[in-house]
Amino acid sequence: MELELRHLRVLCAIADAGSVGRAASVLGYSQPAMSTQLRRIESHFGELLFERRVSGVVLTEYGVEVLAQARDVLARMDAIGHRPRGSVAGTRQTLRIAATNSPVLSGMVVRTRNRIPDLALTVRSVYSSSEIVELLQEGEVDVAIAADYPGLPLRHSAAVTHRGIATAPCFVALPSRHRLRHRLEVSLADLADDAWFLTPDDGAGWPGVFHQACAAAGFTPAAVHEFLGDQLQLQNMIADGLGVSVVQATMRPIPDILVKPLTGTPLWCRYVLAWRCDSFAAEVADTLFSCATAAYHDLIAQAPHFQAWASGA
Repeated sequence: MELELRHLRVLCAIADAGSVGRAASVLGYSQPAMSTQLRRIESHFGELLFERRVSGVVLTEYGVEVLAQARDVLARMDAIGHRPRGSVAGTRQTLRIAATNSPVLSGMVVRTRNRIPDLALTVRSVYSSSEIVELLQEGEVDVAIAADYPGLPLRHSAAVTHRGIATAPCFVALPSRHRLRHRLEVSLADLADDAWFLTPDDGAGWPGVFHQACAAAGFTPAAVHEFLGDQLQLQNMIADGLGVSVVQATMRPIPDILVKPLTGTPLWCRYVLAWRCDSFAAEVADTLFSCATAAYHDLIAQAPHFQAWASGA
């Protein structure tokens, strides 16, 4: 087999999703086709790149090396011949960005400014993913970071397209003195009597997916506080023992906060890059996507609780 860029994208998708099946869903393959593709790629390298586990796949030591090189190749490929549309006519194009509560935003913006210095960027904070879609469809923004959930892909008109940045597990934040503080992972059922801080309806499936997971675990949350505010304020309330919360796996906890994986990983969230098809050149979209995925992987590198979960420790 001759190695192609699409094979590198397959490796990145599997690593991002942590599962061959989830990666297949993101890329639009069937799971058997994705598994066959992976076997062929590993055969090309002559060594396993992923360790298969019941919960999914984890990169081998050699796989980590190959993946780092693959990401570098793809990033360089995305940058080849790049020139923003605005620069052709000697004008500076402005890109209007909307983003839900995503830690990917900052890293994506910084990288994009470095990669396309002639592109002006404006940022708009929008909580609801459904509202983000409306803004894109109405031409109020050009590109956005939104969220959706397994089985509930982001819905929009043909004027908008999207690509999955990463499908990530949801973790739980606990006060450091919580009764389950010594557990490596925590089950939803063990938190049945705790008060929960939950963000409101995002128009994409949350918090419905949370309540469905609780029902599957055999309980209804004892108390729910709706919270949409500063993440530091949320962490301070958790640290004070006022409740627990589902959080992004890459969240950086403050002192007196513990971030732990949920047993069986019952909750997943996909970060999505969405944009208007007529807003900018395809190479700009490729650059934005490359910058967003790189930002996400930097977040993983700074989250030891995520790394421990991914390694099965």
